[in-house]
Amino acid sequence: MRKSNFALRLQPSLFEEIRKVAEAEGVALNQLINVAVAEKLSALRTADYFAERAARADIPAARKILAKAGKGELPMKGDEL
Repeated sequence: MRKSNFALRLQPSLFEEIRKVAEAEGVALNQLINVAVAEKLSALRTADYFAERAARADIPAARKILAKAGKGELPMKGDEL
């Protein structure tokens, strides 16, 4: 695995908190920062993915499908209002 170095400037209060969390979790500070960055990227990419899917959506077709769902059938046990 290729590694890169990057000088990261954190506010002292933020650095102290992340240091405490890393210690409490029993992981290296570097590992915790890597995981946090990966989680943030994942969240951003997920939001982009859903935005792309929504842009391609055929709303009238979806409404037709939903209008047919369960027509003429009683609610299943547990589905009652």
